[in-house]
Amino acid sequence: MRRMRFVGVRFVLFGILFAGVAGLVVMGLWNLLMPAVFDLHTISFWQALGLLVLSRILFGGFRGWGRGMHRARFAKGWNSLTPEEQQRFRAAMGPRCGGRFEKSGATAE
Repeated sequence: MRRMRFVGVRFVLFGILFAGVAGLVVMGLWNLLMPAVFDLHTISFWQALGLLVLSRILFGGFRGWGRGMHRARFAKGWNSLTPEEQQRFRAAMGPRCGGRFEKSGATAE
């Protein structure tokens, strides 16, 4: 139980540190570029954090592990298909995906 608390505290502290550094980076880049390029006002640290949160809400960014998990799920399903089913899938998806499924090396075989 004691080890669990210590890991949780470190995780929270790392999250706070990451948010602080990200806010400073956004604030620095905004204040360096935006006033000179678009004649906008400079922003504070809290406004920069607000921009990060707003961008997360609007664009759904900051996805760390999602893509790899989807690939693993696709590979698991792909490997359960027979070769005939894989060929039918390639034929159906090839034109839709710019030919990515037409190459045998581009799939998880």
